[in-house]
Amino acid sequence: MVKNRTHLRRGLALGAGVLVVPALTGCSQDTLAQWGRWGMPVAASQQAPWIGDLWNGAWIASLVIGVFVWGLILWVMFRYRRKNNTEVPRQTRYNLPLEIMYTLVPFLIIGVLFFFTVRSQDAVLAKSAQPQHTVNVLGQKWSWTFNYMEQQNSAVGAVVHEGGTIEKIPDLYLPVNESVRFNLTSADVIHSFWIPEFYFKQDVIPGHPNSFDVTPNRTGVFLAKCAELCGTYHSAMLFNVHVVSVDEYNAYLKGLAAKGQTGEIKAPAWPNAVPSAPADEEHP
Repeated sequence: MVKNRTHLRRGLALGAGVLVVPALTGCSQDTLAQWGRWGMPVAASQQAPWIGDLWNGAWIASLVIGVFVWGLILWVMFRYRRKNNTEVPRQTRYNLPLEIMYTLVPFLIIGVLFFFTVRSQDAVLAKSAQPQHTVNVLGQKWSWTFNYMEQQNSAVGAVVHEGGTIEKIPDLYLPVNESVRFNLTSADVIHSFWIPEFYFKQDVIPGHPNSFDVTPNRTGVFLAKCAELCGTYHSAMLFNVHVVSVDEYNAYLKGLAAKGQTGEIKAPAWPNAVPSAPADEEHP
């Protein structure tokens, strides 16, 4: 019997090795690094570390609390297990110190998480008095239109736009290390503007403009998407984000102007809409 159990254990260990070793050898350095970030992509904006640190802190706190609770459960299971069929453990009706502890500790945990969440939220939502660029984003079923408000930019000198369709994914170009304000509006239903590498997303609500500032700080091409279920072709509501040098950014916009893609494409007026800020505030 003992010999059979030994063979069984060796067989299980060998089987686990056969499954685990290929999985580990198949993991690239990028995959392992991503797991080191708890699944988050490499950050690509100045504001992203605020959310990244909050995410990491929440995971660490959850693991510490989880290990502590699991340890208590296992300790109680073995420490106070019934040792014979007649033994009845000592019954305790009240334990005031214990009741106070398990009432106050959750409030303490929530308070700490609330403090760091509000601090990160305030930092991410902070707006510059004069952002260097403004992009008015229009979300519609089921694609995006980007209006580059560059009439004050001497290298471009015009408002240019680019839009997409279900068949054609649009491109959003952004200059690296320069602040950009996104003004978000919807032509139909609620969408959500999400660039995962920026660690931030914001709802695009019809009749209720939203806005936020971001400063991209890593060049590259990133896939972005709508993060709000918005209808039949929600999954196709994608766009590519190109973070490039300022010269490349200006050259791309001049190319759009040369194609005749000038002027702003706006959402329809919605009844009871929240009024937008004055033009000199939105487009300094």
